[in-house]
Parts: sequence; C-alpha cells; structure tokens
Amino acid sequence: MLDFTWKIFSQTGSIDTYLLFKELEKDNGSQGPDFNEDELAEVDFPIS
Repeated sequence: MLDFTWKIFSQTGSIDTYLLFKELEKDNGSQGPDFNEDELAEVDFPIS
C-alpha cells in the first residue's frame, strides 16, 4: 500500500496523497519506499 500511495503522489504531486502516505508510513512503522535523496533530486531536476 505504501508503494502504491507513493507512486500516486510522485505522479500527481497531490498534497493529500502525500499526507496519506505519511500517515500509512507512521502506522506501519516503516521507512517508506527505498529511495535516497539523490534519486529524489534527479526526479525533480533531471540531468541533461
């Protein structure tokens, strides 16, 4: 469920979906999907 919610957030940028993701993450005690800050930065600012 976390992966699905994160995927929807990453595609839409919906704040509500992000808040749902964080709530699910907190309930599960999980660290969330496997990614690091460099991967996130690359998505926001692709290297040409």
